[in-house]
Amino acid sequence: MSNIESTLNETRVFNPAAEFVKQANVSGMAAYQSMCKAAQDDYPGFWANLAREHLLWKKPFTKILDESKAPFYKWFEDGELNVSYNCLDKHLDTQPNKTAIIFEADDGKVTHVSYRELHGRVSQFANGLKSRGIKKGDRVIIYMPMSVEAVVAMQACARIGAIHSVVFGGFSSKSLHERITDAQAVAVITADGQVRGGKNIPLKPAVDEALSFGNCEMVHSVIVYRRTGMDVDWDDDTNIWWHDLFNSQTSAQCEPEWVSAEHPLFILYTSGSTGKPKGVQHSTGGYLLGAITSMQWVFDYKPTDVFWCTADVGWITGHSYVAYGPLAMGATQIIFEGVPTYPDAGRFWKMIQNHKVTTFYTAPTAIRSLIKLGGDLPTQYDLSSLRLLGSVGEPINPEAWMWYYNTVGGARCPIVDTWWQTETGCHMIAPLPGAMPLKPGTCTLPLPGIMAAIANEAGDEVHDQHGGFLVIKRPFPSQIRTIWGDPDRYIKSYFPAEMHGAYLAGDSARRDEDGYFWIMGRIDDVLNVSGHRLGTMEIESALVSNPLVAEAAVVGKPHDIKGEAVVAFVVLKGARPEDPAKAKEIAETLRNWVGKEIGPIAKPDEIRFGENLPKTRSGKIMRRLLRALAKGEEITQDVSTLENPAILEQLKNAVR
Repeated sequence: MSNIESTLNETRVFNPAAEFVKQANVSGMAAYQSMCKAAQDDYPGFWANLAREHLLWKKPFTKILDESKAPFYKWFEDGELNVSYNCLDKHLDTQPNKTAIIFEADDGKVTHVSYRELHGRVSQFANGLKSRGIKKGDRVIIYMPMSVEAVVAMQACARIGAIHSVVFGGFSSKSLHERITDAQAVAVITADGQVRGGKNIPLKPAVDEALSFGNCEMVHSVIVYRRTGMDVDWDDDTNIWWHDLFNSQTSAQCEPEWVSAEHPLFILYTSGSTGKPKGVQHSTGGYLLGAITSMQWVFDYKPTDVFWCTADVGWITGHSYVAYGPLAMGATQIIFEGVPTYPDAGRFWKMIQNHKVTTFYTAPTAIRSLIKLGGDLPTQYDLSSLRLLGSVGEPINPEAWMWYYNTVGGARCPIVDTWWQTETGCHMIAPLPGAMPLKPGTCTLPLPGIMAAIANEAGDEVHDQHGGFLVIKRPFPSQIRTIWGDPDRYIKSYFPAEMHGAYLAGDSARRDEDGYFWIMGRIDDVLNVSGHRLGTMEIESALVSNPLVAEAAVVGKPHDIKGEAVVAFVVLKGARPEDPAKAKEIAETLRNWVGKEIGPIAKPDEIRFGENLPKTRSGKIMRRLLRALAKGEEITQDVSTLENPAILEQLKNAVR
């Protein structure tokens, strides 16, 4: 394979402040290296010690790692525990009155829920689920607004051993139907609607429509939380209001269902290269261990922290760093119902100020959008409570990193730029903020016990600074166990024969002279231009570093001579140019800029300007749709999850 060429040259380095190092859970590079050596010397023993230290076991495990049926690995298999017990019950003696969740509704109303209250609500709702005949091993779909109730539903399923599958509230009825039938769910937990940006958005009608498509006979219960008060259709045979189910339970105590560490905790559907969603199945013990250790190491968690991860529970980030990780640590965390731009673009900064947030974890897409909406807005708020910033979901381009560091963090908060996936369950490569010097745009080094490497197409490790495929050489506790109902696809997707047993992440990356990992984009987002393999993320970073550009996404399209042509979709900080001559002038400026930043080979052949990019409501850019637009193909897939489907027409007909 010709190596993926890396062209981004970032030389800025930010060392952790001495005061931060002194208080850090992992203090200094020597401490990090010592942990890595312990994992290298006794890999199973390293993880076993952590599992005994951080998890409460009903029945201690005697087996650590079973590799006999690789790649279907098992960790701590004969141990028994319960995730809800590890998140709630363990705090009842030590801090029952500590605030577990600060919920801020779309309209600004704030509710505090203590650990004792949360435990009672979860237990009572779990009893309600059992009264509907839902039991250990049953699958339950959760299709809810971002709310305390969504976390209660997830924790209640975990408490009784039911396997939840959360579906993001922005997904269409067709997407919901696919997930209900694939998981063979017996129940759906939903709400009448959700409130976002001052608007009531219906949810239950999508559930009704999904169930009307057929093959859903196994669904015997639809539990509906009343959030908006809007009218909904009702089926007395299967539908029940959340409050009626909850209030009909006489006890706020529910004995946890003790399950094997390998019992499936949840299925979370993620997009695959075929377009058919993949049901990523996670275990109980290994998954929770990953969430806890990453909270300690990467977020440097302290009992005094006010933790805010802005992700929706419909995504893996909202599972690991809203529903499970913070609660397992006994943290106080923020859950926010609304959007960062309502009632104005200062909403995030105002919330950090009001709730004295110490740790703020959000996506580069949100960061870039907030820059566009008001780059100096954070300076109008008191953000002095912040001590740590985080980035998740995609590589953060260096210019956005610098704004985040200087304007939001006041040049005093380390940024943990985290690389991980739905399939890995928790952070894999990320800075330990009290140990590692930071460089804008890199996720730095693997967590202790994570054996990450760069490989070429033949599966051989690449040791120089050329790019290749990101792989993880040893199984780790929090990793995907299988694709629900499709073990063959699991092997084909993540453990192809040419990788010699390593987990293939599907991302391309390189390592620099310090061993830091730089993520260059998905393998299918690597462009082959005239024999040069270029990562799309690097071209995007070059574009966004231009003062005219707010956001950019780069894809390839077939080219007769070069193999692939570079097509850039660009959102400017100013108005979108309507005049073809003006558009051409700006495009030429940007092409020359990329030529100067990276080299002539990376110059976009085509630049299209839009007011936005096609994104899901969670802010993820739908690159597959951009690839189709670049090639001039008709969009045939479901676009109901897009924040603004009309943007596709604008980009299709953009002057260029």
